[in-house]
Amino acid sequence: MAGKIFYRERREVGEGDQIPRFNLVAVAGTDLKIHVTHMRKAELEQIAAAVDAELVELAAPDKGHKVQVGDTPENPE
Repeated sequence: MAGKIFYRERREVGEGDQIPRFNLVAVAGTDLKIHVTHMRKAELEQIAAAVDAELVELAAPDKGHKVQVGDTPENPE
C-alpha cells in the first residue's frame, strides 16, 4: 500500500507571496519524518514521488469557524 501525505492551503498566504503556501497536516502509511510544517507544492510533489505516496489535499475550514464564548443556541448575542 502506498502512503498518503495530507496537506491544505494556508489562509494567510496569497498567490504572489514568496513564502510556502501549504501546511503539511499528516502522513500515513509510510516511514517518513518531516521537520517543517509549511511547504511549497513542488516540494510536496517531489517528496511524494520519492516515497511513492499519494498527495491528498484537505479542504481548508471556512473563516469564522471558531465559536465565541457565550454564543450558544440558548444564549445568542
